[in-house]
Amino acid sequence: MHNRRARPTLRVLSGDLTSDWSSPHPQRSLAEGRHADLHPLSELPHPIIAKAAECFPNDASNDNFVGPVLGATNLRLLEVKNSQWRGGVWEDDGTGVCWLVVAGLAKGGHEDHDDFYKRVQRENDSGGFTSWLPTEDDVKLLKRETAARILTNWELAIQLLATDALRSVQSGGTTDFTIDHPNPSMGRLAEVTLSITTVRESGMDRDEVFVEITPTPKFVASNLTWQMVTRILISVDPPEQTWDRYKDTYSTIGEIGCWAARVTALEEHNSRGTLAESVPGSTSHYSHKKHLADSTIDGTALRALCGAFFVPSRDHEVLPRCPTCDRRLAEFPQ
Repeated sequence: MHNRRARPTLRVLSGDLTSDWSSPHPQRSLAEGRHADLHPLSELPHPIIAKAAECFPNDASNDNFVGPVLGATNLRLLEVKNSQWRGGVWEDDGTGVCWLVVAGLAKGGHEDHDDFYKRVQRENDSGGFTSWLPTEDDVKLLKRETAARILTNWELAIQLLATDALRSVQSGGTTDFTIDHPNPSMGRLAEVTLSITTVRESGMDRDEVFVEITPTPKFVASNLTWQMVTRILISVDPPEQTWDRYKDTYSTIGEIGCWAARVTALEEHNSRGTLAESVPGSTSHYSHKKHLADSTIDGTALRALCGAFFVPSRDHEVLPRCPTCDRRLAEFPQ
């Protein structure tokens, strides 16, 4: 489940790698305790981290390290080199994850007290290797990073399904697809129907899009279900305020030919392995104050007076007001 690629421990990041960072942000995040900002650890901008990740990729058959660190007889460490930097990588037999547990500079023909090899020899002789092994905090970060990677890959898979579906109906029609839970043992999360109806009326040519998302009953109230809905809608049409909702059906309209352009944009995202981003709305809407407060806190969507379905996330004071909301508010009794 975990990515095997070599990753540094927090101790290495804060204690061993005190120089040669190509960006100041990792050290700043470490100093402020913002460890979540460091993900993924194997891609942090330091030469010895990059080398360790290169020498110990996810596929063990492609390992390419120097050899055992000779001074480490009490703990099997495998050596990586980048310029003057040296590192020792330990592989956890339980998880298969490779950890960069020690790093330093090769100095003065190994005669300097702070030389990497001298240091390894001292710790080996004193039995201090145990302090180099991953801690509980390291394991927590690994699990969090693994969960984030699984969810990202799951959203990429949803985006790919949405791309294929949109491609098949871009000129009109209906198609169905299913979405599984990111945990395969949990089974199906939802069934999705995507349809495009072409409307050709005098002066009002358009395409109407309907997305019906039917969650498996046990997942109806799941936050994961809402994440799935959001990813589907962003894939098909990213503006946040364009979708209307009625029960499990979401609808919007688009200009003729826009869906072919959307498929091309999604194909570019899929080829790069990136997720399409949502586009914030350009107007502010009216909604019930209680619902607005709850939605802002929870990050859930709500319906505006005009019928738009949106998640409040921007300062409404800086946006022009929705004219339809204004008109419908004026119709209410004062």
